Amino acid sequence: MRCPARAAVADPTHAHWLVCEGTWFVGVDALANDTTGRIAGSGPLSGKAVDFIAREIGPVPPLHPAQVSVTYKGYPRPREGESEAAFRYRVKRDAAHVDGVRASGAARGRHVEEPHAFILGLPLTLASADAAPLVVWEGSHRIMRAAFMRAFAGHDPKGWSQVDVTDIYASARKRVFDTCRRVTLAAQPGQAILLHRLCLHGVAPWAAGADAGRDGRMIAYFRPELPGGITDWIAAN
Repeated sequence: MRCPARAAVADPTHAHWLVCEGTWFVGVDALANDTTGRIAGSGPLSGKAVDFIAREIGPVPPLHPAQVSVTYKGYPRPREGESEAAFRYRVKRDAAHVDGVRASGAARGRHVEEPHAFILGLPLTLASADAAPLVVWEGSHRIMRAAFMRAFAGHDPKGWSQVDVTDIYASARKRVFDTCRRVTLAAQPGQAILLHRLCLHGVAPWAAGADAGRDGRMIAYFRPELPGGITDWIAAN
């Protein structure tokens, strides 16, 4: 039986996800799992990380098809349509972001569009620690939460998804870079990476001499959305 993640990468309908001059397969919603995480005859998603989520956050929401994120030797190269400033940010700041805060419209203003419950990464390939590892800023979720709460102050919660958070978001990221410790997280199959939904994170460049085999550094990410929307997203847990 063919590996479902490999099949997702090879699927012609996912060809548009291969970006950065062939060094990153973005793979959003590319894995054919069901809402419990079952795929290709497996059982539902389970393990210590899932038990921790259930205990500390609450019941795991219905899962979306997982992202299959793959980086290859040479990452990063400029992404199609990416400005020089954006590419510099990708290289020097690991394209650091908070998931679900997205740019849209002609002005590319940022809004909270996807209020995730958590970010759960499951490594699928063996990779050296310097093969474009995930990067996080320790304690950044507290700074980001405070910033978003300021952005939403005075607005009806029903309209929070329409609030432009561009300036506050940029300012909060700068504060994170100035005050929080940057940590690289290199994990192998059988391990799990669990991030707070408001954690600033990104992907480091592929180092010279790094190795991950022909499949690259591949991680499946589950980021189900919270039933309670943005009000739950900025809650303390």
